[in-house]
Amino acid sequence: MVKLRLKRCGRKQPIDVRSRREGKDLRKVGFYDPMKNQTYLNVPVILDFLEKGAQPTETVQNLLKKAEVFKELPSNQTKFN
Repeated sequence: MVKLRLKRCGRKQPIDVRSRREGKDLRKVGFYDPMKNQTYLNVPVILDFLEKGAQPTETVQNLLKKAEVFKELPSNQTKFN
């Protein structure tokens, strides 16, 4: 299963920058910076991944709802687990 995630910019606490997430990026689809309240979404690519069955994480799903990206999907594809 493919999870749709965004790169998080900015930081509140020091982190180990050498550690990565579970796998390699298939394609960069956007980023968000909660410190500056800044978001960039590549909507056509995100919609393509969602139509192919990618599952957004809870945070990404909330950001996509705010950006009203789900209005561009057919109604039968807006249900995510």
